[in-house]
Amino acid sequence: MKRTPRWAAAVCGLVAGGAGLAAAEAAAVPFGPAASPVQAVGAATIDLAPRPLKEFAVATFGTADKLVLLVGIGVVLAVFAAALGIAARGRRWVAGAGAGVLALVGAVAAFTRPDAGPLDILPALVGGTVAYVALVMLMNAAGAGARAADAPGVPEGPAAEDRDPEESTSEGAGATTEEPAEGRGFDRRRFVLIAGAAAAAAAAVGTGAGLYSRTSAGSAAESRNFALPKPASPAPPVPDGADLEIEGLESFFTPPGEFYRIDTALSVPRIDAASWRLRVHGAGVEEREYTFAQLLERDDIIERDVTLACVSNQVGGGYIGNARWIGVPLAEILREAGVRPPSEGGPADQLVSRSDDGMTIGTPVETVMDGRDAMLALGMNGRPLSPEHGFPVRMVVPGLYGYVSACKWITEIELTTFDAFDAYWVPRGWSAEGPIKLQSRIDTPRDGASVGGDGAGVTVAGVAWAQHVGVDGVQVRIDGGEWRDARLAEEATEDTWRQWVFDWEDAEPGEHTVSVRAVGRDGEVQTADEAPPAPDGATGHHMITVSVG
Repeated sequence: MKRTPRWAAAVCGLVAGGAGLAAAEAAAVPFGPAASPVQAVGAATIDLAPRPLKEFAVATFGTADKLVLLVGIGVVLAVFAAALGIAARGRRWVAGAGAGVLALVGAVAAFTRPDAGPLDILPALVGGTVAYVALVMLMNAAGAGARAADAPGVPEGPAAEDRDPEESTSEGAGATTEEPAEGRGFDRRRFVLIAGAAAAAAAAVGTGAGLYSRTSAGSAAESRNFALPKPASPAPPVPDGADLEIEGLESFFTPPGEFYRIDTALSVPRIDAASWRLRVHGAGVEEREYTFAQLLERDDIIERDVTLACVSNQVGGGYIGNARWIGVPLAEILREAGVRPPSEGGPADQLVSRSDDGMTIGTPVETVMDGRDAMLALGMNGRPLSPEHGFPVRMVVPGLYGYVSACKWITEIELTTFDAFDAYWVPRGWSAEGPIKLQSRIDTPRDGASVGGDGAGVTVAGVAWAQHVGVDGVQVRIDGGEWRDARLAEEATEDTWRQWVFDWEDAEPGEHTVSVRAVGRDGEVQTADEAPPAPDGATGHHMITVSVG
């Protein structure tokens, strides 16, 4: 009997792997995205990746890092499945072992997620079982095709009269035949039809599961159709001159679609606001629970303009944005539960917020309750939060990097201590507390641009930020010369970034370097010492090179 050709065995593995993956995704629908083996393995990969690798991924791929990870998982799975098909030729136990390994990896990844339930391992087990059954059936079908090609009356290779006499002896005289070349006479058409049908079925199941998931998320999307409440304390009007409206300079308010998104969620949680609950509990707390409707109906809603920044932002980077937020004062929620800051004798110095996807973020209680406009945000730039930015509720705390303050999809607040609990990022090498550092950025001209040349000078503009402190000055330096003052836009609040512009009137032809630094209202001058984002934010001066024509 002929063995299945290698290429056909690889196809068997690929199709079987696809069938198992489709079955696992379909089985995960009742349990949510976290039970998907691909999502679980991806999330585990993010958790286990060393900090330098994460920094490289963010710096190289930006907000596409999650897509790159999922594509990478797909490629690894495809290679493994193809190799498994080849290894399983004539050794069916190999098919069982390989499918078992896939199922085990997926089940362990799903079970170890922070928000996992005991049944979340089922999709991986279903996927492994289907992959094994599909691989055995496809290999049997391929073998049957080879046997059919060997059957009497089916021509194989050259006609009998054209064969070399040395290849066989006359019948009845101890006839012997050389082993035919691998795959000779293989019924390619029959195999392609069977494998194609199996692949189509797997694709249909996977597509159906995806469509059903999107349909079942309709109630979550529908729950975003509400009018934001009128704030009891509206944001002050943005002063004239706060937005310089210079071409190439980022606008004062960042549109939600352009606002940076850095988190570990491979799939954006789709939460039905009607069923959402926020639990507040922990040390020195009278446990309380809030519904979304209760937050909307409160009479202490505030509206504030606040700039958020990611600790992964490189000097001059774009992981920062400014928006108008509306929500419930976080300090009031805590006081209702009896929370006192450490300065007033409270037993908890850390507020641990938990996300729907299991993320934990630790925030200093003293900071949240020191009078700044920390809030549980319900809306952004006049509209309900989008799922990507934390719907239905997220935290916003001015002056702190997002990794210690901006919990999205928040479902729980626990009062504890920094000694008792390390939030997600701390064991991964980041500081427990993350106040935003004084920084500035050049938006225009871009690095490497050719500018000027007509004697009209060059306009250099950008933004600077020192949340909850305020920016009092920005200075520009050309080619390492003296620092010269830029003109500041009007300040909205100390919690927002501030635009600036420098009219470089004496720009001479040639290549030049342009640097910027900011001065805080507290007298701090932005340091030139260069440091990477980890463990508590990048430092240094943003510098560009331009060519004046």
